[in-house]
Amino acid sequence: MKTAICLMFLISCATLLVGIESRADSHQKAETEKVTLLLDWFPNVDHAPLYVAQENKIFTKHGLEVELLWGGDPDAPLKLVAAGEYPFAVSYQQSVTIARASEEVLPVKSIGLLVEHPLNTISFLKKTGIKTPADFKGKKIGYTVAPLDVLLFNAIAANAGLSEDDYDLINVGTNILAPLLSGQIDAVIGPFRNYEINMLKLEGAEADFFALEKHGIPDYYELVIITNDAYLENYPETTKKLMMAIQEAIKFTKEKPDDALQLFFQANPDATKELEELAFRDTLDLFATTQVQSKEKWAAFAEFAYEKGLISKTVEAKDCFINVLEE
Repeated sequence: MKTAICLMFLISCATLLVGIESRADSHQKAETEKVTLLLDWFPNVDHAPLYVAQENKIFTKHGLEVELLWGGDPDAPLKLVAAGEYPFAVSYQQSVTIARASEEVLPVKSIGLLVEHPLNTISFLKKTGIKTPADFKGKKIGYTVAPLDVLLFNAIAANAGLSEDDYDLINVGTNILAPLLSGQIDAVIGPFRNYEINMLKLEGAEADFFALEKHGIPDYYELVIITNDAYLENYPETTKKLMMAIQEAIKFTKEKPDDALQLFFQANPDATKELEELAFRDTLDLFATTQVQSKEKWAAFAEFAYEKGLISKTVEAKDCFINVLEE
């Protein structure tokens, strides 16, 4: 009899515990907010901390369920966020600056950082004999994005004492590496130091590059997280939660790079491992060390963009970013 009573008591306790856990799970799910973060490009290790936050449940810890979505067009995320179609996206400091200075202002702001220095480069094969930007004289230079790449290259060339008559600029579209490898061009602006340089190495080509920020271009944030002004005003806590989670995920990525890379591959099993491993190695030190964005850095690039004609009117740094974790 005592045994039967004890058994019934244990069953009742177990049922009660299951009920409590079930209600707790339901409560947690009810409190978890679903949001979408658009990627600037197809999933790659530039986004590794975002996948760390997703796979390691850091987003969940901060009360968010985040969908990482790539739409197939690098120009679309900023426009979709500006229009209020999605709350967040990965974008670029240059793009935000242009958006805020456009005739019809696109109301987006950077709320935090992913990669804090330029990845864009001017790349070339070592066999061309190019040692300094002054060696671009008489050379054929490929570019991918007009007018930005043209403006950036001309600024670097001018800083090296060249005029625009000293070289030929050729639009190679998105086909960056083939004309370089075939000798159709001598150098190209647009390759990322962590990807295309390693792709050239995997092809057996000895390549080198010039980092833009070391040759006359203001240092800028390569990858930023953006939202629009209305969302920022209406959902400040959600915005703050997102950046707290990303900050934590970047810290994890830097402290445990091997684990972070495996979490990226776990989320992207079809990724090319050899290339992504090389790219991750070359990106690790460039992930944001802080979420406090520099007013001076935003102002310097905006001034440069205005002086060089990339934007037709001045733009205030305060209109381009906000440090939500300081608010």
